[in-house]
Amino acid sequence: MLERTRITYRHERWRALAAGILETAATVFLLLIAVRRFEAGPMSKALIAGGGSVGLMLAPWVVSRVKASGLPSAKAAARLSAVGAASFLVMALVPILPIYVLGCVVALTCSSAIVPLLTQLYHENYPDHERGRLFARTIMIRIATAAVFSHFAGLALSHSIDRFQWLLLVFAGAAGLTSFCLGRCPSKPLVAGDGTHPFRALRYVRTDRVFRQTLIAWMFLGFAMLMISPMRVEYLANPRHNVRWNGELLTAGLVALLTGVIPNVARLMMNPLWGWLFDRMNFFVLRLTLNLGFAAGITSFFATGSPAWLILGAVLFGISSAGADVAWSLWVIKFAPPERVVDYMSVHTFFTGVRGVTAPLVAFYLVSGISPNLLGWISVGLIGIGSAFLIPEIRFGKTARPGTALVEEVRE
Repeated sequence: MLERTRITYRHERWRALAAGILETAATVFLLLIAVRRFEAGPMSKALIAGGGSVGLMLAPWVVSRVKASGLPSAKAAARLSAVGAASFLVMALVPILPIYVLGCVVALTCSSAIVPLLTQLYHENYPDHERGRLFARTIMIRIATAAVFSHFAGLALSHSIDRFQWLLLVFAGAAGLTSFCLGRCPSKPLVAGDGTHPFRALRYVRTDRVFRQTLIAWMFLGFAMLMISPMRVEYLANPRHNVRWNGELLTAGLVALLTGVIPNVARLMMNPLWGWLFDRMNFFVLRLTLNLGFAAGITSFFATGSPAWLILGAVLFGISSAGADVAWSLWVIKFAPPERVVDYMSVHTFFTGVRGVTAPLVAFYLVSGISPNLLGWISVGLIGIGSAFLIPEIRFGKTARPGTALVEEVRE
């Protein structure tokens, strides 16, 4: 194993522990705290749910600034993670709603803005024939950590929601560990390339037809998932929706079980299979299969509110998310010219950010007037529209090259 590969892999395994903890912040606990502790309104909850997407939307600008600065990609990612750690610390020390919401947005923005930089890090330091294997090991650590941490953090908040400040300190420590690990990974400055406009990479949407069509499909698919994903926490945690378990409103522990523990256990079990399928299946057929799984999971989760259907929905969501971990991370690598990987990824993350900012706003305002069940059916309909855009592209999936690079942070 090359020295730079060995060093990167060692620090990535430690960073995977931190990433698992931070994943639970973004998907479960920050929103749960907002609902149960602060009784936040729709705008505050939407801002928290969409916070990470701001970072994705800013990804092209971040890449351009890092290129202009001449800073190595890993060092730039470390600095952003340090800002996220400081945000969590301020949130813990000043527990009022405006600071909490602003801190969530800043911390999640910093966490997701580093995605293209991580792509470059893996591209530089992991050999082609080992990337998948090395990534698979670290992502399994991340998923297992997320499942275990969700369980124990949920139990702690079930005992007393006022323990949330200690939880925020843990998140600050995880972001700090992320910064430490990234700062010690070898990396090079990004090549400046042609032009200085931060969003110049968007021109590839116009010139690359397959890229453009896939982005259109992903906009519908991702909008549906980013609408419904935070709604799972809202649906279970807000007494207004009257979801009960054995006649009682759900505790924070049960909310964490259904939105964090069960889905992550399913992801952990299915992740290797989806990685194997990704290397062998037509990409667009794989994506359509995932769409079907997500649609079934949404329908089950919001069908009746009964424990059995909630558990089934959580399992289906976890199984499909395991495949999305791979598909979201790798599809750009299959179709982008090798020298344009970071640019294509920045465009992909930009549009992910656009829908990630708008989808929670739409969801939280819609659910104030319609039932979560109806919102679920709207999401299923959007998944169907996105799938229709992918069907004509199946023929191009047969000629795509194998995926040879991965990114760490995965979103729809």
